[in-house]
Amino acid sequence: MADGKAKLRVTQTGSPIGRHRRQRANLIGLGLNKMWRSRVLPDVPSVRGRIDQVKHLVRVEPADDSER
Repeated sequence: MADGKAKLRVTQTGSPIGRHRRQRANLIGLGLNKMWRSRVLPDVPSVRGRIDQVKHLVRVEPADDSER
């Protein structure tokens, strides 16, 4: 991590169909709206909180330096 800021790669693995509206809103807040789409996001508490709300619908892994 050359710049000292951690990043996370978040990939949507589950469908929001039949889930609470709040879970769909959290996926949209993370920039995810279709299955298997990924976003590289900063590793900050606000993003971690959203991920925690939909942890059963996403996969989280550290982002590579080339993805920043």
